[in-house]
Amino acid sequence: MNALVPLPVLLPLCVTGLKLAIGPRLHRFQRFISLAVLGAVLVLSVLLMVAADRHGPLSVHLGDFAPPVGITLVADRLAGLMLTVSSAVTLLVLVYSLGQGMADRDDHAPVGVFHPAYLILVAGVSCTFLAGDLVNLYVGFEIMLVASFVLLTIGGTATRIRAGSTYVIISLFSSVLFLVAIAMTYAVAGTVNFAQLAQRLQEVPLGVRTLLEAMLCTVFAIKAAVFPLAAWLPDSYPTAPAPVTAVFAGLLTKVGVYSMLRTQTLLFPGHRLGDLLMLAALASMAVGILGAVAQTDLKRVLSFTLISHIGYMVFGIALAGRGSISGAIVYVAHHITVQTTLFLVAGLIERRDGTTELTRLGGLAKAAPLLAVLFFVPAMNLAGIPPLSGFIGKLGLMRAGVADGGAWAWALVAGSAATSLLTLYVMAKVWNLAFWRDAPPGAEEEGVVLESAEDDEDDEEEEENEGGVSDEGDAAGAGSGLPEPAGAVVAASFLGQSITTTKRLPWPMLAATGAAVALGLSYTVLGGPLTTFTQAAATELLARTPYIEAVLGR
Repeated sequence: MNALVPLPVLLPLCVTGLKLAIGPRLHRFQRFISLAVLGAVLVLSVLLMVAADRHGPLSVHLGDFAPPVGITLVADRLAGLMLTVSSAVTLLVLVYSLGQGMADRDDHAPVGVFHPAYLILVAGVSCTFLAGDLVNLYVGFEIMLVASFVLLTIGGTATRIRAGSTYVIISLFSSVLFLVAIAMTYAVAGTVNFAQLAQRLQEVPLGVRTLLEAMLCTVFAIKAAVFPLAAWLPDSYPTAPAPVTAVFAGLLTKVGVYSMLRTQTLLFPGHRLGDLLMLAALASMAVGILGAVAQTDLKRVLSFTLISHIGYMVFGIALAGRGSISGAIVYVAHHITVQTTLFLVAGLIERRDGTTELTRLGGLAKAAPLLAVLFFVPAMNLAGIPPLSGFIGKLGLMRAGVADGGAWAWALVAGSAATSLLTLYVMAKVWNLAFWRDAPPGAEEEGVVLESAEDDEDDEEEEENEGGVSDEGDAAGAGSGLPEPAGAVVAASFLGQSITTTKRLPWPMLAATGAAVALGLSYTVLGGPLTTFTQAAATELLARTPYIEAVLGR
């Protein structure tokens, strides 16, 4: 079974090489092998999760080089669960993207763009979950960065390039900080292997150990979009195509949470930064949900709720008890699925009505009842309505906070309850504006999906140069190389091709979104086994011995 551990990383990379060799030919075959390899990764992830639960952590030293020389991959309960949830979500998003017609549609490109980048992203995510050392964890992050920049800027619109540039700058800053932290760790411990670090860091002076902990926490907080390091997210994710936004928002931030959870429990037991993490968790909850209340675009609403609910996970990590870690793991799995689902629904709304601006939507409950159901279920799940999985995770975290009894813990319990109520308010606001009320006048007709051109530093000069140009002229001139005035309407595109709205949504998009809703509901149906599994995972993380023995063999 140990031999299966590297396959979730290697399979997507090998298939990416095959796709690049094939080039733009055989589109249907390329889509088939993409679905097949992600299905295989899902099966492998389930097998690894079950094996880790029954037999303890599985480890493999690539090339048969023992630590600290070789690359070590480890699959324990936590890694197995994260692999399973992420592979299920990425498979569904791929099906959704095929329905949206965004993959391999540009005949002028030398190779298909979306599929190779997407598979590399999946490989990077799997690498981070299985990494048994800091360097391999860094490599996983960089693989994700390269792929995510391609996906974020797909289509080449000015808005996406601008947002992608911001994303890359922030990511590169965190990568440099990560490299410095790795170098310092190796200097004081002589290794970067997690199992060896768990033993050697205890002999390092407290001040140095705390500095390393703070640096790694900062890196992972940037990746996870923890306040005050989350300002980049609301302006970066909503500009991407719907499937890309869904997988980014649902999954990539949780990779940062996972890394924080792994290092805090394995390398830095004792939670010396516990109070600081609690403050960051409370601030993330408050600032994120208040930002969501103030938004009128569905994608930005969901982006701010994402920041807010990251606070729940950091809350569990900060308390560092069995109950809080278990609650955080449940909430990570729940949030990956639910947040992805809501962004997929946002993509369906944009596909149908040409916008996600709530002031321009209405009447969807009557006009598209299936779409209303697909939104309502995950929205209530995100708000934590009993007995859905969001409630299960929040209840576990709040119970852990009450059991802790500290002032910060009580503040976070109160903040969690208030954030949950405000999330319900935000979801009710979206429901009332987009679904319940009558459609406002001037709604978009079927045709091309339109997006508003972003304001830039030259807006005033452009308005003077382009004054008097009609909306039709602006739309027609999109992509012609001429500057667009602020607020102009330009045709959105994937890989250079326009997207057409339709009242009859493609069935793969609906099927993938429905399957994502069902996956989120399955956490409720299987709430008992899921909680038992996460409690065992929390016990294993806090004990540390099973992980160390699986890697070092003693």
